[in-house]
Formats: sequence, C-alpha cells, structure tokens
Amino acid sequence: MKFTVSKRFSFEAAHSLPHLPIGHKCRNIHGHSYVVEVFCSGPLDARGFVVDFAEISDAMRPIVDQLDHQNLNDVLPLYSTAENLGAWIVERLAPSLPTLSHVHVHETARTCARVER
Repeated sequence: MKFTVSKRFSFEAAHSLPHLPIGHKCRNIHGHSYVVEVFCSGPLDARGFVVDFAEISDAMRPIVDQLDHQNLNDVLPLYSTAENLGAWIVERLAPSLPTLSHVHVHETARTCARVER
C-alpha cells in the first residue's frame, strides 16, 4: 500500500510581480497570508509512518523562518509567483524529506499552486 500524509505551515510575506503589465494589481507590492501544505507519500516504515510529522516540521522550520515577514522578491531568485515559491520550497525540502511528493502553496483561501517533486 501507498500512503500520503501532509502538514500545513503558514507565514506572512509581501511580493510584487513587476513583469506584469502596468495596471495589473499584482504588479504592485502586496502581501499574503501564505499557507504551504507539504505532502509525503510512500509505504509505512517500521514505526508505522510515511514520515514522522516532526520531521516535516524540522525540515520546514528554517524555510518558514527565511520567508516570514519578508519581501519574497528579495528571497527568491525568480519571479515570486506561487509556482516559483513552491519549486523553491521543494528544492530545499527534498534532501531532508525523501518521501516528499509535492507541495501546495496557497496565496489566498481560493488560490493554490501545486508543485510536484
């Protein structure tokens, strides 16, 4: 059998998308209450876990600390879209979470980008 577990994390951050046309509301600096959900999939280990939730927290803690209350344009090497943010997070999580399958990045309650490993 294959199992999937997830854990949610949140942080506040600002960003702008200066490559968008003048008049597009996301071109201006604005903030979001981001929610990132980390998904890990696989068989159960000897403990009965896909991964211990504490291991997910340990892997995400430095990432959230780096992003919280920051301007994402100063942190990410690419445009600070939800998709690029998700890819940036996956790249950092993958070495310490071998069962990582994907992340969801929610900018708002109604928007989400899914990035698969």
